[in-house]
Amino acid sequence: MSGILTIALSGCFSSNPRNIAAFVKPDKKNVTADKYILQPPDEVEIHCARIPELNMQRQRIRPDGMVSFEMLGEVQAAGKTPDELADAIKQKASGLYVLVGEKPIEVRIMTFRSKVFYVLGQVESPGPKIYSGRDTVLTAIAEAQLNPMAWPERIQVIRPSENRDVKPKVFEANFDKMSAHGELYHNVLLQEGDIIYVPPTVLAWIGLKVEEVIRPIARAFSGVGTVQYATGTQPDVGGGTASRPPAQ
Repeated sequence: MSGILTIALSGCFSSNPRNIAAFVKPDKKNVTADKYILQPPDEVEIHCARIPELNMQRQRIRPDGMVSFEMLGEVQAAGKTPDELADAIKQKASGLYVLVGEKPIEVRIMTFRSKVFYVLGQVESPGPKIYSGRDTVLTAIAEAQLNPMAWPERIQVIRPSENRDVKPKVFEANFDKMSAHGELYHNVLLQEGDIIYVPPTVLAWIGLKVEEVIRPIARAFSGVGTVQYATGTQPDVGGGTASRPPAQ
């Protein structure tokens, strides 16, 4: 029975060993981002010694993609690099101030929050993780921490595709071999938006499916008990209901 379930679960995975070629290894490249594009809710700080009112102002990019300054008004920040945002601020400021030098205004990113990858499934800390450009499969799983139901030999590393005509790239990583034996062939650099999915073991999968069936039934019985207590009735041995005895 266990073998049949293992085969069935294996069929649910869409991993292809050759898809690892779409990922870059840490020893081949320092980072996976060529440039950083600002998006909400990144936070930036403006440096411009010649404009005291503007210098050291810190702004969080709003959901509409804008930042605003008292003297300059609103400036579009989303979709720009820090240098491009600095140029946009410079254009607005040049009508009010005399700016000299090649780069009189500098934009520094103070908090990186808009770029994430995901660790999902059987881990203690699932969800989006801040993308740094140097994140690897090993560090991501180690930080998320596998829970007791995890299947460490069948972890799926996924690069999604936004194009319907292009299939996502998926390969399988064996975390046991990576952590216990130092086999780092599958330890690739992650890109923004990548997904690491940690599946449950066969027995854990069975337990989760049984829980899915039992949970609504348990809730239904719990609701009946709550209603009976609230209305002052109790189940009767003969099949009817009996009133709750009055308090003394």
